[in-house]
Amino acid sequence: MGRYIGPVCRICRRIGEKLFLKGERCYSPKCAIEKGRPAPGVHPYPRRLSEYGIRLREKQKVRFTYGVSERQMRRYFEMAERMPGRTGENLLILLERRLDNVVYRLGFAESRRQARQLVRHGHFLVNGEKVDIPSYLVKPGDVISWREKSKSTFPYERAVQKAGENPIPRWLSLDKEKMEGRVLALPERSDIDPGIQEHLIVEFYSR
Repeated sequence: MGRYIGPVCRICRRIGEKLFLKGERCYSPKCAIEKGRPAPGVHPYPRRLSEYGIRLREKQKVRFTYGVSERQMRRYFEMAERMPGRTGENLLILLERRLDNVVYRLGFAESRRQARQLVRHGHFLVNGEKVDIPSYLVKPGDVISWREKSKSTFPYERAVQKAGENPIPRWLSLDKEKMEGRVLALPERSDIDPGIQEHLIVEFYSR
């Protein structure tokens, strides 16, 4: 299945909660969830979900939040299984380490979707080298910065204006003068959305 390219507010309505897929709009009264709009479809009001449906919805929530395809999600799960520790936590940590997510967390983009586009278009350097792969996994010590030629673009100017407005995760640091971020450590489970029930995702893929 390919990447979803339709209206992202429709995803939040289907899941039934905010996934913050559209930047500032998600914090405004224009948000579909704030307006109380029902889920899309002929029968929008949710019926009681089966055990399978509960696990599927949690997996889809995380998949759409980080903007990964089903194939990528399964690959991350297989990687998480091979790592020491809890599979569910490993899965979330791998997703957090994606370059597009780090660009978003540093405030260089207003949404993960925009961050993925900026990375794909080659606007960022990792340790001084251009990286245009959104799924690139950062590691402690990595420095993420804007390319010099990208500093004349609107996204960069917007990032400068809003630098430091949103809290930066403790495993990252931001130099607002240089507009570059550094990975201080690997993220921990406490640094990631506590509302995610990763054990449901593990149960979904382990069935």
